[in-house]
Amino acid sequence: MNLSAASPAPPSGRRRFLCGLLAIAAWHGTVAGAAAQERRYTVAFANLTEEPGVTLEGTGFTGREVREGFTLAARRHPIDLVFYDNQRDNARALANAEDALAKKVDLYILYHRDPATNAAIVDRLKRADIPVIALNHAAGGTPLYTIDNVVAGQMAGEALGDFAARNWRAQNKIVAVLGPLGAQAEGIPERVQGVTEGLKRQLPSARVVMLDTQGNRAQVGALLGKLLSAQPTAKILIAATDDQTALAAKAALESAGRLQDGAIVSHGVDRSIHGGINEKKELDPNNRGSIVIGSVAFYLDRAGYSVLPLALGMLQGQTLPPRTTVDHRLVTAANVFTEYPPYDMN
Repeated sequence: MNLSAASPAPPSGRRRFLCGLLAIAAWHGTVAGAAAQERRYTVAFANLTEEPGVTLEGTGFTGREVREGFTLAARRHPIDLVFYDNQRDNARALANAEDALAKKVDLYILYHRDPATNAAIVDRLKRADIPVIALNHAAGGTPLYTIDNVVAGQMAGEALGDFAARNWRAQNKIVAVLGPLGAQAEGIPERVQGVTEGLKRQLPSARVVMLDTQGNRAQVGALLGKLLSAQPTAKILIAATDDQTALAAKAALESAGRLQDGAIVSHGVDRSIHGGINEKKELDPNNRGSIVIGSVAFYLDRAGYSVLPLALGMLQGQTLPPRTTVDHRLVTAANVFTEYPPYDMN
């Protein structure tokens, strides 16, 4: 008997062995396919500025909040982020783009204001086949994701007009547009244009007074005080260009003993005006009597949740529209916890 000769496996054993090989091959194929589907991309985000205390686009949001929003949003996608701070400086913005080129990023998100610098950056990156998405400020014809100041202003104006029509139909009414009205870089003139358009739809004969703080909120009290003194019996509808100006306007009305004569709608919905479950602010479900009846949300702290899906689509061959805008909404005490759930409950 030759003990060195192997006995053939029984047919059932051979079948099990072959099935096992096929299962292993199928598993390897599934893993390889999943790996191909889960290709990770390196995306650079060059922020406008992260200087402490500097706010963006005429709102109360900071560059740090924008960056943190991108960090949180990236967890949903196969994206590795590289962050840059343009520091509102053209030379720095150009240097950041050059560094991203050296790193061979897959896509560049550019948040910078200077048109000539933006065009130069886009040209340089496109020559290296790196696509670009611009944030809030146009950049050389590349796809733009942006706030829409005219639409946001129209929402605020319509909200004020609707409030007056429902509550002060028979009273003498004056509209005050309040804030740094000439701040072109922040798009405030377009916001003011929207406010007046929205108001005219509801109150076509309303008298509109422009109160320009010129960027100094300390002027709010003096400007409103003068108007209130000149109009001792009028109802004052205030369209504030940002939330902190709205809060200063409320304080001025309170100081003058005229809270019952005022109604305020603002822009931004930053943390100064909404808070958590144990942090009552003007926009709070338990503060329905506030004269700040609402603020139009700009969602700058959530820009990453909208921009990164656009970036991923672009990387996967989709053609983006030339301009995608923020879905602005009027936030009130009734819906604030839907739009911004209190941190204590997250």
